[in-house]
Amino acid sequence: MSQVTVSLEEVRSITATALIAHGASGWIADEVAKAVEKAEANGNLICGLYYLESYCQQLLTGRVNGTVEPQVSTPKSASVKVDAGFGFAQSAFARGLPEALKVVAQAGTCSLAICHSHTCTSLGYFTEQIAQAGYVGIGLTNASAVVSPPGGTKPVLGTNPIAMAIPAKSGGIKFQFDQSTSAIALGKITMAAAAGEEIPLGWAIDADGNPTTDPKAALKGSLVSTGGYKGYGFGLMAEVLAAAVTGGVNSVHSSALKAPEGKPHNLGQFYFLLDPEVHSGSAFWDRLDTLSDAIDSQPGARLPGSKRQSVTEVSIEANVWEKVVALAAYKAG
Repeated sequence: MSQVTVSLEEVRSITATALIAHGASGWIADEVAKAVEKAEANGNLICGLYYLESYCQQLLTGRVNGTVEPQVSTPKSASVKVDAGFGFAQSAFARGLPEALKVVAQAGTCSLAICHSHTCTSLGYFTEQIAQAGYVGIGLTNASAVVSPPGGTKPVLGTNPIAMAIPAKSGGIKFQFDQSTSAIALGKITMAAAAGEEIPLGWAIDADGNPTTDPKAALKGSLVSTGGYKGYGFGLMAEVLAAAVTGGVNSVHSSALKAPEGKPHNLGQFYFLLDPEVHSGSAFWDRLDTLSDAIDSQPGARLPGSKRQSVTEVSIEANVWEKVVALAAYKAG
């Protein structure tokens, strides 16, 4: 399949243009475009331009509100709440983060709840910003139910990702990870089905509860939790914090996220911010160095996300880029 080379600056610019053309406010389009750019830079394709057509379609149908101003409040001294108003998660987080940083600087900890938002796609995009500001960042969210409980056959949880980012003492990020609590992200199975490829055993079960390598059978069945019962527990934790704590929708009541029409996503994201020195002082950095040294001393081992290379351009499938250009050229009738 042919590829085109595109600068990340152009990815961000054309994404914002497409979103504005379909009804988003300028500043909101810019916030979403920055997340798309970061996803493409990290090779996280299912959270990048892959989602742009869905964003644009849902702006037109009103499934996502592209002009709403998020409402920020502080319910208690170390808590920040952002009501996204069924708008984009990226713009809601952008409005809430400055207040959360003020709170964590004073209190040492802060819980940040993004309520009633559109899907946030890449959760690590947000925890990375927390770590860039000098704090430990942990994030959780949920999604449409695609994961069945161990021993069950019907989906009850989403892929329910968990992300964590740790700051470096000298600034920047020491390490970070963003992973689903399912054995694999749903997008990987969707892409395998489209390509006519098999999936590994252990990713999913069919509608009868049998392990399968057929992605189409998996899409009619359900994914399984990573690590069985252990991953299931983390998925439940994400469900409670992302749905119950924020007042967002449960995975079992969340409809297909990329469908052009339907109810607003009404999802929640929960973040925990922590001053790394609040309990142990400078010992935090000493212990972090001990951990890092122990891992780096082993050839081939690394802290997750610690070896990312900065890039200025990416290769994109030509047909995908053609669709993006068409979205940017859209004019309302």
